[in-house]
Parts: sequence; C-alpha cells; structure tokens
Amino acid sequence: MHARSPLLRFDLFVVALLTVALVGSLLPAAGGTYKVLHDVAMVAIALLFFLYGVRLSAAETIAGLVNWRLHVAILAATFVLFPLAGLGLRALAEPVVGVGLAAGLLLLCLVPTTVQSNVVYTRMAGGDTAAAVVAASLSSMIGVFLTPALVGLLMSTHATVSVHSVVRVVVQFLVPFVLGQLLRPLFGAWVTRNDPWLRHVDRSSILLVVFLAFSAGATAGVWSRVSGWGMAAAVGLCLALLIAACALLVGLGRALGMSRPARIALLFCGSNKSLATGLPMASVLFPARDVALIVVPLMIYHQLQIVVGGLLVGRLNRGRHQ
Repeated sequence: MHARSPLLRFDLFVVALLTVALVGSLLPAAGGTYKVLHDVAMVAIALLFFLYGVRLSAAETIAGLVNWRLHVAILAATFVLFPLAGLGLRALAEPVVGVGLAAGLLLLCLVPTTVQSNVVYTRMAGGDTAAAVVAASLSSMIGVFLTPALVGLLMSTHATVSVHSVVRVVVQFLVPFVLGQLLRPLFGAWVTRNDPWLRHVDRSSILLVVFLAFSAGATAGVWSRVSGWGMAAAVGLCLALLIAACALLVGLGRALGMSRPARIALLFCGSNKSLATGLPMASVLFPARDVALIVVPLMIYHQLQIVVGGLLVGRLNRGRHQ
C-alpha cells in the first residue's frame, strides 16, 4: 500500500486538473476577477519555484553530478530529440487536429522535464534518485532560458517572445529558484518538516494557472475550433510520442553502457515533461486567448506519463526481483 500512495496522489491531482479545466471552460473568470486571480497565480508560481530551490540540497547536487553522461543524455533527449520530434509531429498533426493543438504538440516537446514524479518513480523503481533530483532540477533551470528561445525560434507565428517576456520568465522562475537555494540554510529544515502540506501549495498553484488558461480560452471561444476527432487524435499522438520516447531512452541507456539505476533515471527524466513549468511559461509566452488550446497536449501527456510511469515502475520492480 505504501508503494502505491504517491501514484494515488498523482491520480487525484489529474482528476483535480480535469475538474478545474471544466469549471474554467463553463464558468470562466473575467474582468477584474480574472486580473486579481492572475496576479495571485504569478505570486503562487514564484513561491512554487522558490520551494523547488529550497528542496534541492548541495549534497544531492554533488552526488548527482558525478554521472555526467547521464545528464548529457537527459538534456539531449529533452532539448534536442524532443524538439526535433515535435517539428515532425506538428507537420503531421496539423491537418488532423488543427493549428492550435498542433502548436500545443510542439510546445509539449519544448518544455523541460518534471521534478516530483521523476524522483518518485525513479526511487520506487530502484533507480539513481540523487541523479534524478539533479537532472530534473538542472533541466528546469536550463529550460528557463532554452524553452523561450526554442519557442521563439520554432513557434514565432504563435508566441510573442520578446526581451520583456524573457525577463518575465527569468523573474518568475529562475530568480525564486536561486533565492530558494541561497536561503536553504534558513528554510530547508522547515520545508522538509512541512513538505506534505507544502505539496498542496504546489498543486494549488498549478490548478489556478489551469483555471485561468481555460477561462481565457472559453472567453475567446477556442473550443469552437476543436472537433471530438481532433481531440482523440491528439491523445493518440501524445501516447505514441511517450511510448517512442521510452523505447528510445531504454535503447540509449543500454547503448551507452549505463548501470541499471542510471538507465532508470534516464528513462523517467528523459521522457517526462513538466506541467508545473510548461503551463506558467505558456501563459507568459502566448496570447491569453490561445493558451487553453495550446496547453491541452501538455495536460494530456502529463496524465499519460503518470499512468505509463506507474506501469513501468511495476515492470521494472518485477524485473529486479526475478
């Protein structure tokens, strides 16, 4: 029962995400209410990244940085292989799912890896947890600069990437993270003691961003541009992308001669994508009226990676004990 509890929490979070998206679509916030909630969300996201910084200890960083080949492989998968796949996926998908969802499929491939589920799944499967913590955090920090750059390069017809938007991304994500690292000696013990409660703050921040994105999308009438078939096709493409990424990373880990713990960290950190980073970045880089549609593939992929990750943990554990 203990081994399944993190997965149960993730499943409930997915239900909450879908519920908030539905509420935002049916009862969207507008006008002054939207502006107030938007300001609250920006503060909440800054707090989220501050807590990420506080949680990452120097000891974990040093231990995790030893395997440099693993980190290079994860960063290459995240910021080279995925973007290349995203370009092909967008071209393939646009006639079927429409321009908005196709752009969302490409955005999905440009965001960094996630942190929490990578660490949980890597630990549960007997992988290199310290390396997973460092790899996910490193990906998030690099993504603060690289994701906007890739969006500007590959999605210029959809996004508005300017000096102002890049500065907003840095202030929103990197500055709080660095402050968290600097203030870890003061807040580290308190965050560790209260981490279960603070995880609710993390999730609440993401839920608020989702609500605002779908509120803006409903107000702009984005759902009239999507068919049921297009949405189903987007789900199928996200699943195909995830399966292909997992298969490729398993082969890459073996080809590089990595140890089993390192291969497990590569599998999860290389194939997962961060909803917590991708949603706020999308809200900064794309017009509010388009965000809801563009982030749908990321939300679909997030749910799929949770389900597939749980299945992989079970399979990897069975293989370890045979």
